[in-house]
Amino acid sequence: MLKIDISGKQTISVFQLTAVFSMLFALVGFSYNVWRMEITEYNSNVRSASFELLLQLSELESIVYAAHYDKDLILGNPRKGWVKVNLIADLSMITEPELSIAAEELKQSWQSNWELLANDEASAQAVVSKIDDTRARVRQLLKRLD
Repeated sequence: MLKIDISGKQTISVFQLTAVFSMLFALVGFSYNVWRMEITEYNSNVRSASFELLLQLSELESIVYAAHYDKDLILGNPRKGWVKVNLIADLSMITEPELSIAAEELKQSWQSNWELLANDEASAQAVVSKIDDTRARVRQLLKRLD
């Protein structure tokens, strides 16, 4: 409802102004809520994947130590190591690109060194070093989450 004052100009009623601002406020509130829910879901997915990555990295490190230091063919089985390395690479895709790069570097290190793990200290250290690098990047990612 528009009112015309004495000078002939149109004025907007308080009711119409309130309705317009209410709609704008609702739209902004809804948009923020959708954005916040997306961020929360992303953080939850990344957090879950990161915790699983930390577990898998620890298990891979255990396989390397069993193969090299204990000379245990069962606990240090390279096939178990390949399964862990591939799972780490797959899980890293759910997180951030820099973590995927670290997982790929770990996979390459494993590929280059798995045959020599039992007898070569440098091979074992190379793989453990990449495990530590990947673990550090997972921790950095977890610290950055909201």
